[in-house]
Amino acid sequence: MRAVQVTEFGGPEVLKLVELPDPEPGPGEVLIEVDHAGVNYADTHAAENSYLAPTELPLVPGGEVVGRTPDGRRVVALLHKSGGYAEKAVAPEATTYEVPDGVDDNAALAFIVQGMTAWLMLRKNAHLEAGESVVVHAAAGGVGSLAVQLAKAWGAGRVIATASSEDKRKLALDLGADAVVDSRAENMTDALREANGGQRVDIVLDMTGGRITDESIAALAPFGRLAFYGMASREQPKPVELRNLLGHSTTISGIWLPHALRLPGNLFERGLAELFELAKNGEVKAIKGGEYALADARQAHEDLRSRATTGKLVLNPRA
Repeated sequence: MRAVQVTEFGGPEVLKLVELPDPEPGPGEVLIEVDHAGVNYADTHAAENSYLAPTELPLVPGGEVVGRTPDGRRVVALLHKSGGYAEKAVAPEATTYEVPDGVDDNAALAFIVQGMTAWLMLRKNAHLEAGESVVVHAAAGGVGSLAVQLAKAWGAGRVIATASSEDKRKLALDLGADAVVDSRAENMTDALREANGGQRVDIVLDMTGGRITDESIAALAPFGRLAFYGMASREQPKPVELRNLLGHSTTISGIWLPHALRLPGNLFERGLAELFELAKNGEVKAIKGGEYALADARQAHEDLRSRATTGKLVLNPRA
């Protein structure tokens, strides 16, 4: 089969199109003929070995695929470690989910990673209550575009979206945001408070890092919550001193999606089913951010890292 492989750590240049043996499913696993594979920021970190989990070489990147099983089921799956950038992939049966009619490949891939990240942050990290203000950084991205819609659907009083271009900010408004802020604002604390009518904000969903995280924490109201799910800038925020959290009863939390799979009560499956239902009812839509041929995986990573994209990026192994 054709696959994209990484044999040395680095940037997008280390992604190479190669021929590899077909993967063989083991006990409790299923073989999937891949129709599309998702592309995520986590993949760019894995390629340079800066992800939460250490990367082992050689690596076929890609954590989720949508396609067909040998018995004809159309499924979307989270892979055990990687392997999605290929014509065939092996996934655990436990993290393989049937895709309902009315949900296309792009949406299925967007919901299983970006959608569930947004769902978990608002449900588990931030515990959104009706009427609260929610800041969504990178609101035109895969997670952000879905988080804006979910926050509105679940009764947020005011959704403030940040994005780096006029087109991205317009997209956020079209998705339901009440106000937009330039993500390059000189002082994000002041910009967020101004967008919230001069008031501090209740919730921030952040994947930026660096000063944006620092200034977002400073914008939180009493009992405000910041959920941190990535560091696109690759710049560390300032260390947080616990005594400083007392000043506004601040909560700062992090999220790594695999942890949700370990919780009892089929939390992940319930969340994904809710997202599928919202999509079928037209209440939430996944933004198509671009489809790339397998041979163009390097370009997909370059576009993602440059923050020039919106919505969900996918690879097409058949192109």
